[in-house]
Amino acid sequence: MRKEDKQVIIDSILAELQACPNFYLTDVSDLNAEKTSQLRRQCFNSGIKMLVVKNALLHKAMMQMEGKEFNELFDVLKGSTALMLCETGNAPAKLIKSFRQKNDRPILKGAYIEECCYIGDNMVDALCNIKSKNDLIADIIALLQSPAKNVISGLQSGGHKLSGIIETLSEKAE
Repeated sequence: MRKEDKQVIIDSILAELQACPNFYLTDVSDLNAEKTSQLRRQCFNSGIKMLVVKNALLHKAMMQMEGKEFNELFDVLKGSTALMLCETGNAPAKLIKSFRQKNDRPILKGAYIEECCYIGDNMVDALCNIKSKNDLIADIIALLQSPAKNVISGLQSGGHKLSGIIETLSEKAE
């Protein structure tokens, strides 16, 4: 492959990495054509972009990323590598877990989610439970609103009780 062709591929991988904040590095080498097609279809339906890449070209693209450190992931760039790109951090992990109920692949080599690196196939279950930044913000807002809602509902229910007591007392006075 010519150097110019390699640079075009590196630039396209770099653009994909910059477009998606989360990505997974997986091994799909032992899947036959039918299983690979099923995996690609499930990726497409889940909003995950799957690319099979050369390790050296991916390494060079990762080196060109500004402001992000991928040093921990460089060690897993061996053998066949499929890159799964997604907006949500846990969608590829859930897909891998569900696909592996009937197959032994894909195997998770590593993942980069919300500026953190995760290495090894044993991290699939932990990655399934990761919440996105927006989910965490929503949870915090819900927790902050909960005490205020309790106070308001207490005041509202107390107001009905108080008006009932006053009404009862006013009727007794007559």
